[in-house]
Amino acid sequence: MTLTYQKFLPNTRIKKIIWVLAGFVFCFLLLDLLFPFQPKIQYSTQILAKDNTVLHAFLSKDDKWRLYTNNSEITTLLRKTLIYKEDQYFYYHPGINPFAITRAVIRNIFTGRRTSGASTITMQVVRLLDPKKRTYVNKTIEAFRAMQLELHFSKEEILQLYLNLVPYGGNIEGIKAASLLYFGKPPQLLSLAEITALTIVPNRPSSLRPGTRNDALKLARNQWLQRFQKEELFEKNVIQDALNEPLQVKRLKSPQHAPHLALRLLKDFPDQSVIRTTLKIQLQLQIEEQVKNYINRLQSSNIHNAAVMVVDNETMAVEAYVGSADFNNPYDGGQVDGIRAIRSPGSTLKPLLYATAFDKGIITPKSILNDVPVNLAGYEPENFDQHFNGPVTTEFALANSLNIPAVKVLKEVSTPVLIGQLKKAGFQTIKKQEKDLGLSMILGGCGVTLEELTRLFAAFANEGELKPLNYIQVDNSSKKGAAIVSKDASYLLTNILTQVTRPDLPSNFDNTYHLPRIAWKTGTSYGKRDAWSIGYNKRYTVGVWVGNFSGEGVPELSGANTATPLLFSIFNALDYNSPKGWFAAPSNVTLRKVCAVSGDIPSEFCDHQITDYYIMGVSAYRKCQHKRYVFTDLSAKISYCTYCLPDKGYEKRTYPNLAPELIAYYELQKIPYQKLPPHNPKCERVFHDGAPLIVSPNEGSEYYIRKDEPQQIQLACQSANDVQEIFWYVNDKLTKKCGPNDAVFINPPLGRVKISCSDDKGRNTDMWIVVKRM
Repeated sequence: MTLTYQKFLPNTRIKKIIWVLAGFVFCFLLLDLLFPFQPKIQYSTQILAKDNTVLHAFLSKDDKWRLYTNNSEITTLLRKTLIYKEDQYFYYHPGINPFAITRAVIRNIFTGRRTSGASTITMQVVRLLDPKKRTYVNKTIEAFRAMQLELHFSKEEILQLYLNLVPYGGNIEGIKAASLLYFGKPPQLLSLAEITALTIVPNRPSSLRPGTRNDALKLARNQWLQRFQKEELFEKNVIQDALNEPLQVKRLKSPQHAPHLALRLLKDFPDQSVIRTTLKIQLQLQIEEQVKNYINRLQSSNIHNAAVMVVDNETMAVEAYVGSADFNNPYDGGQVDGIRAIRSPGSTLKPLLYATAFDKGIITPKSILNDVPVNLAGYEPENFDQHFNGPVTTEFALANSLNIPAVKVLKEVSTPVLIGQLKKAGFQTIKKQEKDLGLSMILGGCGVTLEELTRLFAAFANEGELKPLNYIQVDNSSKKGAAIVSKDASYLLTNILTQVTRPDLPSNFDNTYHLPRIAWKTGTSYGKRDAWSIGYNKRYTVGVWVGNFSGEGVPELSGANTATPLLFSIFNALDYNSPKGWFAAPSNVTLRKVCAVSGDIPSEFCDHQITDYYIMGVSAYRKCQHKRYVFTDLSAKISYCTYCLPDKGYEKRTYPNLAPELIAYYELQKIPYQKLPPHNPKCERVFHDGAPLIVSPNEGSEYYIRKDEPQQIQLACQSANDVQEIFWYVNDKLTKKCGPNDAVFINPPLGRVKISCSDDKGRNTDMWIVVKRM
């Protein structure tokens, strides 16, 4: 009986213990369910470069420097030092250390005061997350919360929380903020001496504050290092090196690189503590310095700002983003983001226009365009240098950024088509201005941003494929872009933009080894307010804008001499001898013989032929008509048509088939050209083709005339080569008989007025205007 009872007694006790433990666990889980611990930490926002270097940091919402620390930034050296100093049994206890608590209670009872703490790292995390007054009740709650943390978080996560929250004096919290603001380096680069100094600061953040109490901090650091040596925590030589290391610490400024992009991303991702960008830190710093020094040299010319964007063509990652020359310069608008500022593009949209025209088969590089004065419904564009070049090739017109040929090409392509292309390319301001845009848009009469232009030119580098820009590290490898132009047109365009014999080549770069191999286009806005230069090679696209954010124009400002030198300088530093090679011709682009005079397929008149690229199945196949046969008398003084051709006494000769606008230009400039002899005056035939083109006044226009000082209106036309006389009619009454290029002025009647122009071949053109009194 006694033996049985003795055997049964231990089993009963064990069962009671098990029940007690089970009850404790049940109560703990129930309380955990009823009072969950869900810490919400407000971290500072940190903007990281591609290599995870901190580019820029912002205060948290509660004005703390509390930077999130990744586990990868917590080194073995840091972990070992911290755990030895703060909680040697961290990996073995469930959040509370019963032995440490017992020891602390006994010591506090016998001494009558608090002489020993029992807080584990986990309990310290709870206190940092939810600080309360130190009482026994709060200590009990703290212990419960610590066990909750251990239940829901791993040891590594708890250690990470501690290192993110531990105070280091002032408004600095966390190891990453402390290492950056005191030592100017990330946590993974801290030495043993620096780690030891930082691990002891939280115990006495005021008396050991780095930067102000360095001597006391060094003394306390060395005491702990000697303890490490005594405990043989690290090798002796490592400890000795740490003891000999000077403590040079001061409060530093937080990283402030790429401020414009940082503010932009902060606005886009307000609740994200870590934003990983695609910027390359060394490239960003280098270009920031280049831009600042470049603008410093231009200050004397009243040019105060610049913006630069660098894009990797393959990934579309933005690797450098400089919004202004000096973000901290309030006098020149340093905080304005020049990459997103809406400005006039000057001539920078011409490449898209010409590429679109290539795709539509309208022109090829050697097609001839007339750079002569023109009136397009009242719009009379001029070239930048206010000179005219006569007949030029398309590639010459683009390489030399001639305005009049570009306007003519736009008229043929049509403004709505170009607007559609720009909208497809993501030009946001174009969408808003769409209804108000006309032919002048190709010369800068619209609004764009450097960001939009750089992305567009990156599409040219990517065979016409437009892709979104990447500012943050995301996997876009599966995303396909949209074709803005064909790869064939892109290749033709790149060939033209690579030419160096052009006026927008800076004079100090001509014939020097400093010239990088790139395709580029410049632009200068009206009033010389904006200077642009956008360039690309196989690897990179770089966009440059130079000017004043105030909109003040500068006579010396131009895309060629102001923006392009900076573009070249960046490319030389970035990718001078690119390993990526150059662009290869697509299979659909090949060469053909064309007439040098017209750029069309040679005919029997073409004795001078050249080679020209064209897109098979797309480019137009037009026979050259730059000359034509004309029947004349033997002395070439009278011409005949087939209607009045005599039976004998005539010859068949060739004459230039000149456009009326070109004839008008030759007459204006006194340039000699071969004129057609006057037509047979005895001929009774009435001609229909080739009627005069009225260039003034403008069809459908309203003219206002002052009563006290009536103004005259000019009548002007462009006629064919065979015209000798022009007849002007106002409301069907003959007003003036004159030569085809003579200036005529009239005093028009009020109301709706009919203007007619007839030539000596009977060909006629009518138009209507409205004349009102002011």
